[in-house]
Amino acid sequence: MAEEKKKPAKEEKTAKQSTQTNEGTVLIGKKPIMNYVLACLTFLNAGVPKLVIKARGRAISRAVDTVELLRRAFVKDLQIKDIVIGTEEVVRGEGQKTNVSTIEITVTRQ
Repeated sequence: MAEEKKKPAKEEKTAKQSTQTNEGTVLIGKKPIMNYVLACLTFLNAGVPKLVIKARGRAISRAVDTVELLRRAFVKDLQIKDIVIGTEEVVRGEGQKTNVSTIEITVTRQ
């Protein structure tokens, strides 16, 4: 019974993400850069017109490297449309609040 409730919730979440906007989102983490480049290429080859690459903290440099590698080596007509930087307040396990930098890089094909 608990499994039945979990499955529809996951399906609704993925459906909302795909029908809500005409953009793909790649969240950058600790994996190698080529994994994220491949994810971006998959979105672009699927016909997604706008791709958003998001990262926080130490992963910001990996996000920038991903976009530059994608733009210079794989997709020559890729254009950077927008770069948004910001700060999020995160509560740690001990209850301390810290600030974490964020970046969102929006790219499109020409």
